[in-house]
Amino acid sequence: MCGRYAASRRPEDLAGIFEIELGVPPEGTESPAPDYNVAPTKEVYVVLDRPVKDAADRRPVRQLRRLKWGLVPSWAKTPEGGARMINARAETVHEKPSFRRPFAARRCIVPADGYYEWVTGKQERDLEVEGKKKRPRKQPYFVLPADGSVFAMAGLYEFWRDRTLPDDHPQAWWAACSVITTEAETTPLAAAPAEGPRSLAEIHPRMPLMLTPDRWDAWLDPARTDPGELRALLTPPPAGRMRAYPVSTAVSNVRNNGPELLKELDGPEEGTLF
Repeated sequence: MCGRYAASRRPEDLAGIFEIELGVPPEGTESPAPDYNVAPTKEVYVVLDRPVKDAADRRPVRQLRRLKWGLVPSWAKTPEGGARMINARAETVHEKPSFRRPFAARRCIVPADGYYEWVTGKQERDLEVEGKKKRPRKQPYFVLPADGSVFAMAGLYEFWRDRTLPDDHPQAWWAACSVITTEAETTPLAAAPAEGPRSLAEIHPRMPLMLTPDRWDAWLDPARTDPGELRALLTPPPAGRMRAYPVSTAVSNVRNNGPELLKELDGPEEGTLF
């Protein structure tokens, strides 16, 4: 799954990477600070292709938008279920009622440095097997492209209308997104830790689906609506591109946020041995 990630790149950096035409704050304008602990329901940067509202030219324009993480289906009566819609499974995204329509017409890329995933320490798992009651202590790992490139997560976005508010109210419309996940790689990591998991599947059975640059344009193109063609884009990238390393359990608290969360540890923290 993807329940937490890091996003430290500035909007102007993302503009260069994704060839964004609209939505980058003007020079001298204060942008949101880098977020090293992105959690569900936060506003996040996404890249999407969409015509500009009220513009005479209706061609899709590459835009950088701030959307809430946690998709709310357009037909939902309330937005309360958004926190449960942070992920969509690649295997079923084309058929699930909540994701079927945005999959066909409203796809995006969620840029990240990488994502966090937690494993349960071996000692704690042994206690659970023995039936002893103890809250498992989990070791977090940071997973990122081994070459340091952007982690372009495949995503969906949707609009939801709050019918309790007038049309001109600034909160009348919600725009929110989900990250698409796939089965985690079972092949060896590009740079495995000296101690701990040797593959992503040993950390967690799911992972965000990363789109390689050669698929960005096709994925973002709103003119592409054929489910078969779109599902073909959800093939995971070649294995062996990712690395993972242990980080401080401080990341487990959403109130902690800073570059120190990405610091690589020499090994799992005490009491969280894999």
